[in-house]
This record gives sequence, C-alpha cells and structure tokens, in this order.
Amino acid sequence: MSRVKKGLIAGVVATIAVSLLEIPNMFLNWFDPFQGVIASMIGMPGNLAVGWAIHVFSGIFILGPLFGVLCPRLPTDTPETKGIVFAVGAWVLMMLGVMMFGDYRTFTAGSGFGTIAWLLITHAVFGIVLGNVYARLVAREKRGATVIGGAHAH
Repeated sequence: MSRVKKGLIAGVVATIAVSLLEIPNMFLNWFDPFQGVIASMIGMPGNLAVGWAIHVFSGIFILGPLFGVLCPRLPTDTPETKGIVFAVGAWVLMMLGVMMFGDYRTFTAGSGFGTIAWLLITHAVFGIVLGNVYARLVAREKRGATVIGGAHAH
C-alpha cells in the first residue's frame, strides 16, 4: 500500500476522532465550532454544513495523504509526535489564513483565545491519531511482507 493511501486511511480515522470531539462543543457552545470558523473564513458565516464539508474533505483528502508523503521527513522520532508536528503546522497555516483572508470577527470577543486554544488542541489530537494509525498501517504492511515457506504472506 502506498504512503498516500496509508495517509488517506489515517486521515479518515483522525477526522472522525476530531469530529467526535467537535460534536459536543457544537451543542454545549464551549468555543466557536471549528466548522463555523472555516465557514466564516470563506465568507459564509453560520453555514456549518459547508464548514463540515470542508473539514471532512481537508482532513481526509488533503492532510491525510500529505502526512503520508511528509511523515518520513518530519523531525521527530515517534509517529505520534510526527503527527503533532504536522497538525500544528496545519493549525499555523489555518491561523494565518484566518488572519489574512478571514473576517476579523471570525473569533468572537468572548471566546477568541478559548477558540484558538481549542483549535490547537483538536489539531494536536488529529495529529496523534493520524500518526498512530499511519504507523500501525506501516507496521502491518511490514509484518505482512514476511516471507513464509518461500511465499509472501497475505
């Protein structure tokens, strides 16, 4: 299996994990929902459906495969820390995008710092899950490549 495909699968699992964290936040209003931040960033404030679609698409089809390509080049030793480095980098790029292209009111005054911290935490969780699942897929492939009785195991 290619690194991109492993990254895609890891991106699915990591996106689901972060989405499960975000669901209670949407109902309990701890912080501005991530999907609302994304929708505001592209000029559609309040349109959570668009925010969810972009969140799912970018987590699975952009960040997952990109991590698969970059993972061997990331500077840390464990897959989870590689995932954190990668996801925090994505968070920094997102914050720059919000500041450069988004509405200055993207983060409401009452939840500005809390929302930014929540986004950082959820990105770190995304990275931990992404790195862990990716590493498990790599290890599984290595175990499967063991030669048994002259033929490759399946």
